[in-house]
Amino acid sequence: MVTLANALRDAASRLPGDAARLEAELLLAHAMQRPRSWFYAHASDVLDAADAEAFEALVRRRLHGEPVAQITGQRGFWSLELAVTADTLIPRPETERLVELALDRMPRAEPLRVLDLGTGTGAIALAIASERPLAEVTATDASAAALAVAAGNARDAGLPVRFLPGDWFAAVPREQFDLVLSNPPYLADDDPHLQQGDLRFEPRSALASGADGLDAIRAISAGAPAHLAPGGWLLVEHGFEQGEAVRALFRAAGLEQVATERDLEHRDRVTLGRRPRDAG
Repeated sequence: MVTLANALRDAASRLPGDAARLEAELLLAHAMQRPRSWFYAHASDVLDAADAEAFEALVRRRLHGEPVAQITGQRGFWSLELAVTADTLIPRPETERLVELALDRMPRAEPLRVLDLGTGTGAIALAIASERPLAEVTATDASAAALAVAAGNARDAGLPVRFLPGDWFAAVPREQFDLVLSNPPYLADDDPHLQQGDLRFEPRSALASGADGLDAIRAISAGAPAHLAPGGWLLVEHGFEQGEAVRALFRAAGLEQVATERDLEHRDRVTLGRRPRDAG
């Protein structure tokens, strides 16, 4: 007979990477339809045959490279539990830095208008909506399938976000916002990472953007001045080697107070800039 503790230990020894134990727990929790916290009080319980078989099937999928978030169909982000599919980018912890920086520029008592471009699962828009109830949050995506996932996540969370189909600003041609933010694709089309790890299973359109990875950020920075209210902020997540290039794009678009903020690993992660208050 195999206990839960032994089953988790065995799976973690077979799974690759530093997160092997966490991944084993997530997979077993999914197989048993139990929260991870349940295991701590039941480590010596015997794993029954049906659950053992289901768990092993999930572990094999992970060993073949499939991301845990796609296997379980969910991923935690901020304070939310989000549905994830093969049509969406998997939310990642570093993107929470983008949310933090946006919230720093959003007084709680002001009903600001916020736009999330390329929303995917809706992670960024929903995190903002959960922290700033007075904000009017809009999210766009060119993928109808991704928008359906995001809308479902909004319903599950009970958060009022407006979802619109369209590529970048095309969905809001005549609207202006106090804050625009995005985690766009920023890998080069030939980046070798696209053939490695979890990225192999995620939509390429959400990952790669031209020869230097900056095509989407070029479009966003060029279109931002027309869609930012005077004094409004643009915040964009990007690769750790792209800070200088993104700052140049923001300045070329006429934005002020341009700066790049780093993530918890001290790597360039988010560039921000502001439309001048006296802009016409």
